[in-house]
Amino acid sequence: MTVTALYRYPVKSMLGESLSRATITERGVLGDRAYAVLDTETNMVASAKVPKRWAAILGFSAQFVSEPVAGGEPPPVEITFPDGSTHRSDDAGIDEALSDAFGRDVRLITAPEEGTAFEELWPEINGLAPEQFITDTTGRHEDSGEAISKLDLGAAANVPGTFFDLSCLHVLTESTLDTLRAAAPDATFDVRRYRPNIVLGDAGQGFVENDWPGASATIGGSRVRFSFSTMRCVMTTLGQGDLPTDADTLRTIAKQNRIEIPQVGGVWACAGVYAEVAEPGEVAVGDAHETPVAAPA
Repeated sequence: MTVTALYRYPVKSMLGESLSRATITERGVLGDRAYAVLDTETNMVASAKVPKRWAAILGFSAQFVSEPVAGGEPPPVEITFPDGSTHRSDDAGIDEALSDAFGRDVRLITAPEEGTAFEELWPEINGLAPEQFITDTTGRHEDSGEAISKLDLGAAANVPGTFFDLSCLHVLTESTLDTLRAAAPDATFDVRRYRPNIVLGDAGQGFVENDWPGASATIGGSRVRFSFSTMRCVMTTLGQGDLPTDADTLRTIAKQNRIEIPQVGGVWACAGVYAEVAEPGEVAVGDAHETPVAAPA
């Protein structure tokens, strides 16, 4: 098996960077989700998981102006706005520019603040998540009646002080994407919809990641422990770049691959797998990836 692509996302929910080489630290890909946009009225981190309010964030892209250094403060990022203009995170007027673009009072931040959370909308697609989970976490409803959960950042992950929703590393195989494409040939299963950090090829056939939680593997110069399958959300259906809005991408996952996840409870629509970093190291496109090996029972 080989690494076929690497990605990081300097600003949470904005489009990110394709890398040829990445440094994997104990907090994931160096520089990943280093910044976030904070809604100052609600104290919520902006996330395209609530499309009515934040889908526009997928029209922004961000890249570092210099490479991050492990243990250091994140370097500035250059943000390309939907109109093609560019602004740096260290520009004096960056918060005003972002607020004007979103039509809301927002700030660009580099660490969660007290009480900072995020929201997630549950579209009318059967089988996405356990009904009890949705009921227990619903903070409000969209005008359409769809439930919106209020969730803590990093609630199930050992990554305090970061902007990750659940885990610091997301791995996806080309096998899973190929399996989804075969199930729904007219849908647009582009890897960009799923925002992985590491994409693996030559991994087998089918939803191979389903068998990896509890196992560990060396990827390039790093070693990871796979934790639980990646639950998929409405964000994967949204238009971004040259990709159209396509609800069938999520509807197909909910039909084809529903997985029990003990860490959060219940059965979820999944594609990919989350991981924690056991041994930091360098990973490059083309590096070998060993078959995951489960720890002895």
